[in-house]
Amino acid sequence: MSTQTFTVTGMTCGHCVASVTEEVSEIAGVENVDVDLATGAVTVTSSEPLEDDAVRAAVEEAGYQLA
Repeated sequence: MSTQTFTVTGMTCGHCVASVTEEVSEIAGVENVDVDLATGAVTVTSSEPLEDDAVRAAVEEAGYQLA
């Protein structure tokens, strides 16, 4: 089990949180995604450590950026 935290910029509402959660959840091995709108923190629990590029691509697909 691996837990990593990333910071996402540009989120302003619950829909933003849902979009990021949905895209990051689709990465292979991801078991849980917790997004804190106020801080932009995205905590991802996965079966093994994730590549930053995979998370970046998922966040960008949702329309946001990693800080």
